[in-house]
Amino acid sequence: MMNYTLHEQIAEQCGNICEIEALKDGKIRYRDTWHGFKPCDALNVMSVTKSVVSLLVGIALDKGCIRDIHQPVLDFFPDYPVKRGEKTIQQVTLAHLLTMTAPYKYKSEPWTKVCTSGDWTKAALDLLGGRAGITGEFKYSTLGIQILTGVITKASKLSVIDFANRFLFEPLGIAPHRNAEIHSASEQKAFLLSKQPKDNIWVADPQGVNTAGWGLCLSAADMAKLGQMCLNCGMYNGKRIVSQEWIAQSTKPHCQCGERFGNLSYGCLWWITDTQKHSYAAIGDGGNVIYVNPDANITVAVAATFQPRIFDRIAFIQKYIEPLLDTGEACLQD
Repeated sequence: MMNYTLHEQIAEQCGNICEIEALKDGKIRYRDTWHGFKPCDALNVMSVTKSVVSLLVGIALDKGCIRDIHQPVLDFFPDYPVKRGEKTIQQVTLAHLLTMTAPYKYKSEPWTKVCTSGDWTKAALDLLGGRAGITGEFKYSTLGIQILTGVITKASKLSVIDFANRFLFEPLGIAPHRNAEIHSASEQKAFLLSKQPKDNIWVADPQGVNTAGWGLCLSAADMAKLGQMCLNCGMYNGKRIVSQEWIAQSTKPHCQCGERFGNLSYGCLWWITDTQKHSYAAIGDGGNVIYVNPDANITVAVAATFQPRIFDRIAFIQKYIEPLLDTGEACLQD
């Protein structure tokens, strides 16, 4: 039976949430939908995409496509023309991109310049570096980490979408995804603001390289599978998907963020929500979330349409969803 009290509360207080799926001890304990969405409908999960890319980097490491995360970025782009006198870019490693400590030349991310270019990876490489050098300062970037999907393509000799479908989505029972190109700022805005269910797509640049920081479309059920696999240290249905070592490395604190980011710690494209309880999350604009609490054996996924300045989803999950799961009473909507 569906918990109507919580259903109504979410409808009133969190009006852009479309789907929630939550598991405890490996079993679905709560599933609900709003605004006419079905549990299998996909939405643009925004920066949750980053954490999925982290998983793909881990798989590439497991397969030996990438030697280690301390490889210089330019190892993968030997033909990239480095400007005379530019030294910083040669020192940037994959680890800097993964932990958001890479230096960039911009003050604010140049969305139009990158997303209307013919090669978003090349455009992101052009932003990398700068006179200040590598400071180790946390600098959250969505466009800069586009380089990582370029790396996966170069290292694996596969398109990102094929790599993800073969080694991550298919083993988890997530529907195969296909590329979707966005050619203009207006198309990007329409994609961002749409309130309708999406197809199983992942935005890609004109070269067919998928976005690393946004643009992947998943359902809450899909995200719950990803979270459950992480909770199980990289295993799913008895099959190894990602190494236990990468799950541990990518979800431990690598740097401490400031007040602007809720004083959270950051791993490798994962937010660390509680260092004492070892909980962590993929967090995207609009309150899209994959929340993993290993101590309580809980995974919660929230899929939502875009709404700016949603900062309380983790607190909401901890206050309302986790206690519900502890009751042991499944609340499911078909």
